Amino acid sequence: MNPLSRGAAGIACIALFGLGITGMGWLQRPAATASAPAPVTVIVTQVEQRDVPHLARGIGNVRSLNSVTLRSQIDGILTETPFEEGQRVERGALLAKIDDRAILATLAQARADKARNLAQRHAAQLDLTRYRDLYSKDKAIPRQTLDQAAALVEELEAAIAANEAAIAAAEVQLSYTRIVSPLTGRLGLRRVDPGNLVRAADTEGLVTVTQLDPIAVVFSLPQDMLPRLRTLLHGAAPVAVTAMDQDGSQVLATGRLAFIDNQIDPATGTIRLKAEFPNAEERLWPGQFVTVELAVGNSPAAMVVALKAVQLGIDGSFVYRVTGDKVEAVPVSIGYQNDDIAVIASGLAPGDTVVLDGQSRLKPGATVRIAGGTPGDRLVGGKAR
Repeated sequence: MNPLSRGAAGIACIALFGLGITGMGWLQRPAATASAPAPVTVIVTQVEQRDVPHLARGIGNVRSLNSVTLRSQIDGILTETPFEEGQRVERGALLAKIDDRAILATLAQARADKARNLAQRHAAQLDLTRYRDLYSKDKAIPRQTLDQAAALVEELEAAIAANEAAIAAAEVQLSYTRIVSPLTGRLGLRRVDPGNLVRAADTEGLVTVTQLDPIAVVFSLPQDMLPRLRTLLHGAAPVAVTAMDQDGSQVLATGRLAFIDNQIDPATGTIRLKAEFPNAEERLWPGQFVTVELAVGNSPAAMVVALKAVQLGIDGSFVYRVTGDKVEAVPVSIGYQNDDIAVIASGLAPGDTVVLDGQSRLKPGATVRIAGGTPGDRLVGGKAR
């Protein structure tokens, strides 16, 4: 082999040795990275101990306890409607007048007929008294004449009774010409204007008056709550019910549970209930949809955690509890829950720190970093301590 060939072979050996060293370096780098996984950033909260009321919520519809459509009971010309639409009226307030001249004339005639019959009866009674005297002394008159005089008095008394009935009927008809409010409430739209002919057969009516204070809300709850609701309704203390706006952010009124329906709706598996509310400020309006909330129980000195912290696994509910900078999966038993919190019956202790957000990236034994702090920090009420 010539010197040139020996030099080329040496250079090739040096190059292969260098590539081997480089390859070993690349093989060693992934092993170094896998041995130190980055901590998972999470948000945590603490388990609290406090009394928790058991609240049941449902969507309800506001309904008036009394709503009346006023209609005419006689035929006639509507002469007056002394009210404003939407006005609040008291019981007995005049709302409409109908032309009463024909009825007044009928009433006057009935009273005149009664007066005439009273006068005739007076004369007949005088004749009957004289006939009785004559007949009792010497039987100066036939018995038939006495009997006829007595019958005439009875006939006139019957006629007077008929006159009184006619007067009463005319007075009733006259009362129909004045339409008054049967209850205290608020008026709706006026449906007939003065000057129109109204009839007793009209179905639309003149105006509607609706009671607003007190007022009712009808709502539904699941049927499995029926035994507890019945116990509460028949208890010594009234069951407090709160009515809120639809998103549940503002309280509109506080009242009491008044009624449980006598059957469960088989289509929905719910039971209907009615609550009554004082409504002096008229914050509840008929037809309005509201969120209804009532307390159906209580958990004293309960362990409470945010519902978002509870996860559902193959073996049931669990939470990730933080110890130092590690997490562990802790099985829990839930006694009561609502949209915000869960009452933990077993598995946790007051003061335990659990993961509130970030569970999807965790597994038991994972290293965590508290958002906004270091792995050893805690959050109380969502704020770092």
